[in-house]
Amino acid sequence: MSIRIGDDGIARCAWVGADAEYARYHDEEWGRPLHGDRALFEKMSLEGFQAGLSWITILRKRPRFREVFDGFDPSAVAAFDEGDVERLMQDAGIIRNRAKILATISNAQLVLDMRPGELDAFLWSFAPDAQQRPASFADVPATTAESDAMSKALRKRGFRFVGSTTMYALMQSSGMVDDHVAGCWRAGAA
Repeated sequence: MSIRIGDDGIARCAWVGADAEYARYHDEEWGRPLHGDRALFEKMSLEGFQAGLSWITILRKRPRFREVFDGFDPSAVAAFDEGDVERLMQDAGIIRNRAKILATISNAQLVLDMRPGELDAFLWSFAPDAQQRPASFADVPATTAESDAMSKALRKRGFRFVGSTTMYALMQSSGMVDDHVAGCWRAGAA
Protein backbone atom coordinates (compact mmCIF):
# COMPACT_ATOMS: atom_id res chain seq x y z
CA MET A 1 0.00 0.00 0.00
CA SER A 2 1.40 3.38 -1.02
CA ILE A 3 -1.16 5.66 0.66
CA ARG A 4 -2.32 5.69 4.27
CA ILE A 5 -5.26 7.68 5.60
CA GLY A 6 -4.22 9.23 8.90
CA ASP A 7 -6.35 9.63 11.99
CA ASP A 8 -6.94 13.18 10.74
CA GLY A 9 -8.52 11.80 7.52
CA ILE A 10 -5.66 13.01 5.31
CA ALA A 11 -4.17 10.72 2.66
CA ARG A 12 -0.37 10.63 2.95
CA CYS A 13 2.48 8.56 1.58
CA ALA A 14 2.34 5.29 3.52
CA TRP A 15 5.91 5.60 4.85
CA VAL A 16 4.59 8.19 7.32
CA GLY A 17 2.69 5.52 9.24
CA ALA A 18 1.04 6.76 12.42
CA ASP A 19 4.00 8.80 13.69
CA ALA A 20 3.03 12.44 14.34
CA GLU A 21 6.57 13.77 13.76
CA TYR A 22 6.80 11.89 10.46
CA ALA A 23 3.41 13.32 9.42
CA ARG A 24 4.59 16.86 10.23
CA TYR A 25 7.84 16.30 8.32
CA HIS A 26 5.97 14.83 5.33
CA ASP A 27 3.43 17.65 5.27
CA GLU A 28 5.75 20.60 5.90
CA GLU A 29 9.22 19.66 4.63
CA TRP A 30 9.70 16.53 2.52
CA GLY A 31 9.61 17.34 -1.17
CA ARG A 32 9.41 21.12 -0.73
CA PRO A 33 12.12 23.11 -2.51
CA LEU A 34 14.93 23.94 -0.09
CA HIS A 35 17.57 26.52 -0.95
CA GLY A 36 20.55 28.11 0.77
CA ASP A 37 24.06 26.83 1.37
CA ARG A 38 23.59 26.39 5.12
CA ALA A 39 20.23 24.65 4.79
CA LEU A 40 21.52 22.30 2.11
CA PHE A 41 24.74 21.64 4.05
CA GLU A 42 22.58 20.65 7.03
CA LYS A 43 20.43 18.39 4.87
CA MET A 44 23.50 16.81 3.25
CA SER A 45 25.07 16.24 6.66
CA LEU A 46 21.95 14.71 8.18
CA GLU A 47 21.42 12.47 5.16
CA GLY A 48 25.01 11.29 5.61
CA PHE A 49 24.36 10.53 9.28
CA GLN A 50 21.20 8.66 8.24
CA ALA A 51 23.11 6.19 6.03
CA GLY A 52 22.27 2.75 7.40
CA LEU A 53 19.61 4.07 9.78
CA SER A 54 15.98 5.13 9.55
CA TRP A 55 15.18 8.76 8.82
CA ILE A 56 12.90 9.00 11.86
CA THR A 57 15.96 8.35 14.04
CA ILE A 58 17.68 11.38 12.51
CA LEU A 59 14.53 13.48 12.60
CA ARG A 60 14.11 12.88 16.33
CA LYS A 61 17.76 13.73 16.96
CA ARG A 62 17.81 16.74 14.61
CA PRO A 63 17.34 19.39 17.35
CA ARG A 64 20.39 18.07 19.19
CA PHE A 65 22.37 17.79 15.94
CA ARG A 66 21.59 21.44 15.24
CA GLU A 67 22.67 22.42 18.72
CA VAL A 68 26.01 20.58 18.77
CA PHE A 69 26.87 21.40 15.15
CA ASP A 70 26.28 25.15 15.67
CA GLY A 71 23.18 25.25 13.48
CA PHE A 72 25.21 23.62 10.68
CA ASP A 73 26.96 26.91 9.99
CA PRO A 74 29.74 25.72 7.67
CA SER A 75 32.19 28.29 9.08
CA ALA A 76 31.68 27.07 12.63
CA VAL A 77 31.72 23.36 11.74
CA ALA A 78 34.83 23.75 9.57
CA ALA A 79 36.69 25.07 12.65
CA PHE A 80 35.92 21.98 14.76
CA ASP A 81 39.04 20.28 16.09
CA GLU A 82 39.84 16.93 17.71
CA GLY A 83 38.40 18.18 21.01
CA ASP A 84 35.10 18.85 19.27
CA VAL A 85 35.19 15.39 17.69
CA GLU A 86 35.67 13.81 21.12
CA ARG A 87 32.88 15.97 22.56
CA LEU A 88 30.54 14.83 19.78
CA MET A 89 31.56 11.18 20.25
CA GLN A 90 30.36 11.43 23.87
CA ASP A 91 26.98 13.01 23.01
CA ALA A 92 24.23 10.38 23.14
CA GLY A 93 21.82 12.90 21.58
CA ILE A 94 23.37 12.38 18.12
CA ILE A 95 24.68 9.51 16.03
CA ARG A 96 28.15 8.87 17.46
CA ASN A 97 29.95 7.69 14.37
CA ARG A 98 33.48 9.08 14.11
CA ALA A 99 33.69 8.68 10.32
CA LYS A 100 30.42 10.59 9.83
CA ILE A 101 31.45 13.33 12.25
CA LEU A 102 34.82 13.74 10.52
CA ALA A 103 33.11 13.76 7.12
CA THR A 104 30.74 16.53 8.27
CA ILE A 105 33.68 18.67 9.40
CA SER A 106 35.61 17.98 6.19
CA ASN A 107 32.53 18.69 4.07
CA ALA A 108 32.05 22.01 5.88
CA GLN A 109 35.61 22.97 4.96
CA LEU A 110 34.83 22.16 1.31
CA VAL A 111 31.67 24.29 1.44
CA LEU A 112 33.81 27.20 2.68
CA ASP A 113 36.02 26.77 -0.38
CA MET A 114 32.98 27.54 -2.54
CA ARG A 115 31.59 30.97 -3.34
CA PRO A 116 28.42 31.98 -1.44
CA GLY A 117 25.45 30.33 -3.15
CA GLU A 118 27.65 27.91 -5.06
CA LEU A 119 26.65 24.81 -3.06
CA ASP A 120 22.97 25.60 -3.66
CA ALA A 121 23.46 26.16 -7.39
CA PHE A 122 25.72 23.13 -7.71
CA LEU A 123 23.33 20.71 -6.00
CA TRP A 124 20.26 22.05 -7.80
CA SER A 125 22.04 21.72 -11.15
CA PHE A 126 21.43 17.96 -10.84
CA ALA A 127 17.65 18.27 -10.36
CA PRO A 128 15.83 16.63 -13.25
CA ASP A 129 13.82 18.90 -15.55
CA ALA A 130 10.66 16.85 -15.25
CA GLN A 131 9.54 13.70 -13.59
CA GLN A 132 6.54 11.44 -13.75
CA ARG A 133 4.57 11.15 -10.52
CA PRO A 134 5.16 7.74 -8.93
CA ALA A 135 1.95 5.73 -8.83
CA SER A 136 3.27 3.63 -5.94
CA PHE A 137 6.40 3.17 -3.87
CA ALA A 138 7.45 0.45 -6.30
CA ASP A 139 7.94 3.29 -8.80
CA VAL A 140 10.24 5.29 -6.50
CA PRO A 141 13.89 4.57 -7.29
CA ALA A 142 16.72 4.32 -4.76
CA THR A 143 19.06 6.10 -7.19
CA THR A 144 18.81 7.85 -10.54
CA ALA A 145 21.23 8.97 -13.21
CA GLU A 146 21.02 12.44 -11.63
CA SER A 147 21.85 11.20 -8.11
CA ASP A 148 24.69 9.12 -9.56
CA ALA A 149 26.07 12.23 -11.29
CA MET A 150 25.63 14.39 -8.15
CA SER A 151 27.41 11.81 -6.01
CA LYS A 152 30.27 11.46 -8.47
CA ALA A 153 30.72 15.24 -8.79
CA LEU A 154 30.65 15.75 -5.02
CA ARG A 155 33.17 12.95 -4.44
CA LYS A 156 35.41 14.46 -7.12
CA ARG A 157 35.40 17.68 -5.05
CA GLY A 158 36.34 15.66 -1.94
CA PHE A 159 32.95 15.37 -0.20
CA ARG A 160 32.32 12.21 1.84
CA PHE A 161 29.19 10.23 2.77
CA VAL A 162 27.57 11.39 -0.45
CA GLY A 163 26.78 8.09 -2.17
CA SER A 164 24.11 7.96 -4.85
CA THR A 165 21.38 6.55 -2.56
CA THR A 166 22.14 9.22 0.06
CA MET A 167 22.09 11.92 -2.61
CA TYR A 168 18.76 10.68 -3.98
CA ALA A 169 17.36 10.96 -0.45
CA LEU A 170 18.74 14.52 -0.37
CA MET A 171 17.04 15.23 -3.71
CA GLN A 172 13.73 13.93 -2.33
CA SER A 173 13.90 15.75 0.99
CA SER A 174 14.98 19.06 -0.53
CA GLY A 175 12.36 19.05 -3.28
CA MET A 176 14.71 18.50 -6.23
CA VAL A 177 12.39 15.61 -7.00
CA ASP A 178 8.81 15.15 -5.83
CA ASP A 179 8.19 11.52 -4.90
CA HIS A 180 4.87 12.01 -3.14
CA VAL A 181 2.91 9.14 -4.66
CA ALA A 182 -0.33 9.55 -6.56
CA GLY A 183 -3.19 9.97 -4.12
CA CYS A 184 -1.11 11.71 -1.44
CA TRP A 185 -2.49 15.14 -0.59
CA ARG A 186 0.97 16.62 -1.19
CA ALA A 187 1.36 15.06 -4.66
CA GLY A 188 2.02 18.00 -6.96
CA ALA A 189 1.34 20.57 -4.22
CA ALA A 190 3.75 23.50 -4.07
